[in-house]
Amino acid sequence: MKRTVGIFMFNEVEVLDFAGPFEVFSLAKLLDTDEKAFNVKLISQSEEPVTARNGLKVVPDFSFFNHPPIDILIIPGGYGAEEIEIHNQTALNWIVQQESKVEILASVCTGALLLAKAGLLDGRKATTHWMDTDRLEQEFPKVSVQRDVKFVDEGSIITSGGISAGINMSFHIVSRLHGNEVARNTAKRMEYDMDM
Repeated sequence: MKRTVGIFMFNEVEVLDFAGPFEVFSLAKLLDTDEKAFNVKLISQSEEPVTARNGLKVVPDFSFFNHPPIDILIIPGGYGAEEIEIHNQTALNWIVQQESKVEILASVCTGALLLAKAGLLDGRKATTHWMDTDRLEQEFPKVSVQRDVKFVDEGSIITSGGISAGINMSFHIVSRLHGNEVARNTAKRMEYDMDM
């Protein structure tokens, strides 16, 4: 079954937070058919182009209101997550709505702050960028903050550390859903040293 991966896009999103997972899921192929294992779509609130960190312009595929059903939702981080979207109730509501529909909800870096703000990490273990673990712990005391890990898998919700840790988390998801060999083949194609 080919799953759809949705990646939430917003202004001032950290580039590798979304581009890393985008690359992993876009390249992953099934062993038996050599077909792509995932459809990857970029989703923003309004479908308008977004300006990522350091000026990279990106055009999303869909908006909150017209995207197809999502199996895996990736919430990236960056300044836009921790300082802008964390105050955007429309975005938080959409994330909550999707959590009840998706197979896996995953965050990269400070995307975890959006999950925490939405109440989705209460009573769970979670991680974020090492520079923001204290903030996550102080602002959201119901979250069991994990330090010095690349990612934390809590079943339907997975959080990862800063920036490049989102790539490790993406390989973990590929491996969990399609096996270690699919993940390793994808990593080899990317020339990425996957530590599994």
